[in-house]
Amino acid sequence: MKLRNSLLLLLTATIWGVAFVAQSVGMDYVGPFTFVFARNVIGGLVLLPVIAVLGKSGGPHPKQAPEERRKARKTLIIGGMCCGTALCAGSITQQFALLYTPVGKAGFLTACYILIVPLLGLLFGRKCGLKHWCGVALAMAGLYFLCMTGGSFGFAMGDLIGLSCALLFSIHITVIDHFSPMVDGVKMSCIQFFFCAILSGIGMLIFEQPSFANILAAWKPILYAGAMSSGVGYTLQIVGQKGMNPAVASLIMSLESVISVIAGWLILGQALSGREIFGCVLMFGAIVLAQLPERKKQSV
Repeated sequence: MKLRNSLLLLLTATIWGVAFVAQSVGMDYVGPFTFVFARNVIGGLVLLPVIAVLGKSGGPHPKQAPEERRKARKTLIIGGMCCGTALCAGSITQQFALLYTPVGKAGFLTACYILIVPLLGLLFGRKCGLKHWCGVALAMAGLYFLCMTGGSFGFAMGDLIGLSCALLFSIHITVIDHFSPMVDGVKMSCIQFFFCAILSGIGMLIFEQPSFANILAAWKPILYAGAMSSGVGYTLQIVGQKGMNPAVASLIMSLESVISVIAGWLILGQALSGREIFGCVLMFGAIVLAQLPERKKQSV
């Protein structure tokens, strides 16, 4: 189960890494609120037929009392709304960070959630072992070499937005860790997309002037970000995180930064420098370290 969930999160990181290019390209046509709104509408619509098929194949649950069903439905809706709120805040903040900060620096700052998640876990009594903290430190070093290619780390408005994004996605991961064992992951993912679309749609109407022509011009990046990054990626995140330590999950998902660099090399022909390759090696080392089994204490 742990291996399967790790592979699901690795696939999530791959989808998100490639989607980073789509997010950047999409911002050439539409604003942050419009992009987040459009991708989440698509993400929610993609999951509706999936839920319908799973509902027919799964069949009813006769052993569940009506009161239990109402309680489960309430938990599902609350979980979807909480996840959608955190997702909306994190996604919009990430889009704004791309307006003020170079892509590499924004990627590094966003991926700082690998440090924030275990710290948030401590507040809820989730302790991490020494190997997890070593993995976090190794991954942070890898992200620095991978993303901060200029070697500078001055604080500007874009940097603060990027750090805020990392905090918001850390909250999103923590909220998923709380609700995912109690609900259907696909249904909660669908609810979070539509709720995120409602929130971002309100912001779009207030702060932007959405144009249907501009949305059509950006249909390729919006479609990929909506169907794959949102519909598939965030659903795999919810399913893959179930039963996993959120600190380990965040380490695996932070591989999106590595995947984005590799995708740029393979798809766009962008060569990797020695510094970036070294960063990739450190990142992969961090993931392997976090996945090593705990040493069992021998009983006397």
